[in-house]
Amino acid sequence: MDAPLMLLVDGSSYLYRAYHAMPDLRSPDGFPTGAIHGMVAMMKWLRERYPAEHAACVFDASGPTFRDDWYPAYKANRAPMPDDLRAQIEPIHEVVRLLGWPVLVVPGIEADDAIGTLARTASASGHRVMISTGDKDLAQLVTPQVSLINTMAKPPELLDEAGVQAKFGVPPDRIVDYLTLIGDTVDNVPGVDKVGPKTAVKWIGEHGSLDGVVAAADTIKGVAGENLRKALDWLPTGRKLITVVTDCDLDGHVPGWPALEGLALGPVQREALLAFYDRLGFRTWKRELESDLGVDPQAAPAAEAPKVELAREYETITSMDRLQAWVDRLMAADLVAVDTETDSLDPMAAHIVGISFAVEPGRAAYVPTGHTGPDAPEQLPLADVLAALKPWLENANRPKVGQNLKYDLHVFANHGIALGGVAHDTMLESYVLEAHLGHSLEKLAERHLGRKGLSYEDLCGKGAHQIPFAQVDVATATTYSGEDSEMALQVHQTLWPRLQAEGRLATVYERIEMPAMQVLQRIERHGVLVDADVLAAQSRDLAERMVALEQQAYQIAGQPFNLGSPKQIGEILFGKLGLPVKKKTASGAPSTDEEVLQELAADYPLPARILEHRSLAKLKGTYTDKLPLMVNPATGRVHTNYAQAVAVTGRLASNDPNLQNIPIRTAEGRRVREAFVAPAGHRIVSADYSQIELRIMAHISSDPGLLRAFAEGIDVHRATASEVFNVPLDAVSSEQRRYAKVINFGLIYGMGAFGLASNLGIEQKAAKDYIERYFERFAGVKRYMAETKAKAAEQGYVETFFGRRVWLPEIKGGNGPRRAAAERQAINAPMQGTAADLIKLAMVAVQEALDREGRATRMIMQVHDELVLEVPEAELDWAREAVPRLMAGVAELQVPLVAEVGVGANWDEAH
Repeated sequence: MDAPLMLLVDGSSYLYRAYHAMPDLRSPDGFPTGAIHGMVAMMKWLRERYPAEHAACVFDASGPTFRDDWYPAYKANRAPMPDDLRAQIEPIHEVVRLLGWPVLVVPGIEADDAIGTLARTASASGHRVMISTGDKDLAQLVTPQVSLINTMAKPPELLDEAGVQAKFGVPPDRIVDYLTLIGDTVDNVPGVDKVGPKTAVKWIGEHGSLDGVVAAADTIKGVAGENLRKALDWLPTGRKLITVVTDCDLDGHVPGWPALEGLALGPVQREALLAFYDRLGFRTWKRELESDLGVDPQAAPAAEAPKVELAREYETITSMDRLQAWVDRLMAADLVAVDTETDSLDPMAAHIVGISFAVEPGRAAYVPTGHTGPDAPEQLPLADVLAALKPWLENANRPKVGQNLKYDLHVFANHGIALGGVAHDTMLESYVLEAHLGHSLEKLAERHLGRKGLSYEDLCGKGAHQIPFAQVDVATATTYSGEDSEMALQVHQTLWPRLQAEGRLATVYERIEMPAMQVLQRIERHGVLVDADVLAAQSRDLAERMVALEQQAYQIAGQPFNLGSPKQIGEILFGKLGLPVKKKTASGAPSTDEEVLQELAADYPLPARILEHRSLAKLKGTYTDKLPLMVNPATGRVHTNYAQAVAVTGRLASNDPNLQNIPIRTAEGRRVREAFVAPAGHRIVSADYSQIELRIMAHISSDPGLLRAFAEGIDVHRATASEVFNVPLDAVSSEQRRYAKVINFGLIYGMGAFGLASNLGIEQKAAKDYIERYFERFAGVKRYMAETKAKAAEQGYVETFFGRRVWLPEIKGGNGPRRAAAERQAINAPMQGTAADLIKLAMVAVQEALDREGRATRMIMQVHDELVLEVPEAELDWAREAVPRLMAGVAELQVPLVAEVGVGANWDEAH
């Protein structure tokens, strides 16, 4: 008779892996569920495959453990847990229990040590033990009675003693020696510098163990031997940190300990589990349970992705006859999905490897033109393919749909094709409907079609071993690209009716997002001219300033240290200088993050020097050094990418390079804008909406005081100061106006008394009094804030002036602090989102005027509430008059929209 089985699950390892492996799944009310879904699937699979008598799912407790006492820097480089994952921990504990598993969380003890102790105790009592984990550290626990299984490997990976030897090159009883030599970067446990797995296995094989390696250290040659000798004092500590403790006292945490009956695998609590699945939207599992319980399930909600099984027919086109037949089909179709496969992700550099199109779900064609693999068939020349397709591609009356068509617009433009008839973009349809979810085609197909296609990694691999798409065999490329086209078409057929049914959302999509996408592509394509010599001079100046700051910091500290090392900064500030510790990292070490340094800088000189050094280093590394390297050699310009489907408020994101994050609060940051220049015979024109979010606040709150100030053209901050401080307008001091400005903008962002006090450097009571006086004078604002929070809590989102929905998942399901943050966002989002809509409409209006009038002026950047243009000197008068007029005319609010214009030889002069 087999020995009884005990299953031990490394819950902490798996919840991270599940979170990163699963798509961004959400419950019906927007609560994140990806990690929960992954954990449930794994726990169900384990229980079904490995029937056990005893089991435990073990999680790390929050707070420090005994290893932090041994080594304060233990796990110090771990990033904070993502908020969306932290929110799922309690529901994971809940559902694991409902599935019948005992849950174990022991304060002060890592999950690994609890697992090690349980494994040792269970095997000593005659159990076989299987540990489910993805953590290599636990391989040290493997014995003839203890094995590991990694359920997230495909297929699941089972490791016994022979398996550990085969995988790591050492037996289980030498895993600790092996890990001590190579170190553990995840837990911030250093090993021997430059010693990797191969060297560690070689040394252990030659000398038998870590002790043998240490004894032979003097005989080991080369850099590795020298590094080993340097690490000898450290290795005992490293070994201690890596060794899993197997004799922890679990009394009070495991009922009846050291007996294991308190860890008997229990029955599934079906009715409670049914309610859990229903709450989180796990409909397939819910239906399975309903069937088990004999419940007559209701029809699945329309929002659930239907499981569609299509007959797939993807044709590879390698002859002109077949291509022409497809061109005829494309010209006759009401709507066609199109997709390009390329040799680069850089839209300005990408060249076509193949093109696919679909006229109905399940049917598609792929035209390979640049595959170079050893078995690649003869392919049609790209020039011939484009010549045949050009009448359809450029035809504005032949509607096209695709996923992220801005990229394809660039790709075709690289080959001299101006793609016309761009009617729909599935990424933008999803973005308008559900901005808080993911918008990749893979996620859209899974969410709305119940389909999962091939991924790019399936075809090309990952990392250093990834091959170019051109080397993918043509048959597989046909399936991949054909899927992309016909799934995009099917996703559109699913999302477009939903948008149309929403009315105002369809308007946001058709009037704002789709036209803005095509304008953004033109802005990106034109690019912006930068002066590399100006940037080089700024880099030299910044380097000199940084050296001077380093010397000042060394003098204050009394010794040299690395200003880029949080660890060394902490040792100097809190160890040597004895500055007060403001907060600690997750590992218990004093934090040296920016917030802490800002607080300390108010009273101490060294944190101020460190902050200034950080600021200059970031400016130098991100802009003055990097921008010249990003100039496109073909155009001589920098071409950013504007991402539309990112911010839930509708704001654009700029990247490669990020032109929206250039600091403007410091003189050094503003100087970077001097390098953005106009070519000969041109000037830079900057057109910026004036106080746009305050104007939107006045409109949506209908507050009489704010409406009057803007209608009469009164300085709104002066008007606010007059009301709050109860003084005539002409008697408002500059200090009072400054206070009023902070109050105006602070309240837009939901700032409370504490935040206002911090910003103004005043007592919290005084800040509270100012806010109360503000709300007495501007009661409409107070009413708007209360009504907006209540409405957001009721419906889960707020709306902009144009009807864009800004979803706030945590306004219902978040804990206290996160719900409060969601309420602050609810207040600000209608203003920020409306401002985002307005600037997109402004871009579209200006571009339409440029095209209509045949102007040579070009838009070259969009930054926050500002449009930046490159204007021929002959068109300056037109730009000064027309651009602000066009921007002011895109919407009619209760207060006038105003755009201010500046002109200069460079962006800094114009702004």
